[in-house]
Amino acid sequence: MKDFFKMVLATVVGIIVCGLIMGFIFMMCMVGMVASSSNVKSVDKNSVMVLNLSGALAERSSSVSLMSLIGGGGSGEMGLDDVLNAIKKAKNEEDIKGIYIEAGMFSPDSYASVQAIRRALSDFRKSGKWIIAYADNYTQGAYYLASVADKVYINPEGMIEWTGIGSSPYYLKDFMQKFGVKVELVKVGSYKSAPETFTSDHMSDANREQVTAYINGIWDNVLKEVSASRKISVDSLNAYADNFIALSSTKELMDKHLVDGILYTDQVKEVVKKQLKIDEDDNINQLTLADMVNVKDRDSDGEEIAVYYAYGNIVDARVSSPTSIGSEAVIDAKVVCADLDKLAKDDNVKAVVLRVNSGGGSAFASEQIWRSMENLKKKKPVVVSMGGMAASGGYYISCNSNWIVAEPTTLTGSIGIFGMFPDFSGLLKDKLGVKFDEVKTNKFSTFGAMARPFNEEEKSYLQKYINRGYELFRKRVADGRKLSIDDVEKVAQGHVWLGQDAIKHKLVDQLGSLDDAVAKAAKLAKVDSYHAEPYPALPDVWEQLFSSVGESHGNYLDESLRATLGEYYEPLLFMRDLSHQNAIQARLPFVLKLR
Repeated sequence: MKDFFKMVLATVVGIIVCGLIMGFIFMMCMVGMVASSSNVKSVDKNSVMVLNLSGALAERSSSVSLMSLIGGGGSGEMGLDDVLNAIKKAKNEEDIKGIYIEAGMFSPDSYASVQAIRRALSDFRKSGKWIIAYADNYTQGAYYLASVADKVYINPEGMIEWTGIGSSPYYLKDFMQKFGVKVELVKVGSYKSAPETFTSDHMSDANREQVTAYINGIWDNVLKEVSASRKISVDSLNAYADNFIALSSTKELMDKHLVDGILYTDQVKEVVKKQLKIDEDDNINQLTLADMVNVKDRDSDGEEIAVYYAYGNIVDARVSSPTSIGSEAVIDAKVVCADLDKLAKDDNVKAVVLRVNSGGGSAFASEQIWRSMENLKKKKPVVVSMGGMAASGGYYISCNSNWIVAEPTTLTGSIGIFGMFPDFSGLLKDKLGVKFDEVKTNKFSTFGAMARPFNEEEKSYLQKYINRGYELFRKRVADGRKLSIDDVEKVAQGHVWLGQDAIKHKLVDQLGSLDDAVAKAAKLAKVDSYHAEPYPALPDVWEQLFSSVGESHGNYLDESLRATLGEYYEPLLFMRDLSHQNAIQARLPFVLKLR
């Protein structure tokens, strides 16, 4: 028996020692990988940058994940910031001779983001360098980007999705009624369409009018730019979409000048080698997007212009719990206000560019950020750069800056406000048999109780409250844009505008890129030499490493839900978080899906 216990003890000690040794080895490996991931990347002579257009495109990339460090590939999400910076570095790096675009299942957050990348690629070509594009199949967004290339190639069995742009909103009113649930709505703005998802079974005339206008405007931009690059008339491109050329043979695609050649992947490598003037047996010196992040930026001198990224739903405070569904980026008013106050006090920061990509959210949170923007503007110039959208609450936090720069296809405006209150009394009383009674001391003591919907008098008070919020929003815009209340009212009522139309109504000052906004901020700050510094700082590799270990189950659940629910994912998150957020909202539709 004694020997038995000795053997058991020895085994346990051995397992512990082995575990410690393996843990030490693992940590040393991680140190090495982290160190290598943060090293400055050298660029070999005669190199090519590879832009892999596959997966989702978000406003900003997250830091290096555990999966990417160990070769797992990560989530496949690209950051617009990394893509634009990589193209700029490739343009300025003399040893990078060209860009090879390999398109896949590309899913951008907006056409404005794609337009920004396309502009950067066009600027790259103007520097005298080349771009080659290839895909087995092109999504419409990927082809819009690839069409700027010197040569566009496709797999012999490939296809190009070229169908135009459509929006297919869905409506949950009847679905919720089956469970005895309805949403009570109080709003200002005939064009304020966000609540329609929950309060209607069809698109309102006002919303149909504005959606028709902005999808046609976006499509016109796509047609114009592809037409100029591919030397195909706009009428022909429209005809191709109407004739569903997506299912045409690749020979027909070539005959119509949509592509320049039909090749297999190995044949495209030969094309790239010819561009680099190297032998067939030579290896191609390639730099991925991840490599380009660590290539030294040649424009890192001069005074600091802070670029503060504000993207996602605007919320009073982030909802987080061990059972929280989703890890979507949000504009947390408490965090953003504190960060902007720090930038105001930082003497090293000469100006601030607020990069906004948001359809809005909490009206209360938007007002708090507006206040911080007002304080910041007293200390130094503030310029807003609008991404895919800066509408409703997104416009609220932008309107009092010194200058606003938008993409031509940015969705902006939507100056309106609403309150949405879920009524579960039908579910509780009629479906579940829950009974209620009440005792009260005053007339409105049970205001908002789950036992009943609002009565008409209570709705009238809510409407007055919403009206005051709208009047404040309208005044903020009028003061910030130096317009009269009447002029603002003409373009308000929740109306969504494209950037190219918003400039005509004085809602924005300039059409252009983030770089244009940074240049304007530097000019307002009266500095000649400058560089852009991104804020807030992303988690470093170690922070993400240890948080990834703890949150891996939650992240997996999040990704699985997103894959399963698709476009229904965001409304689910919104309904889950509704009880944690201010009921008064200034926002675009919860899902703005452009097909």
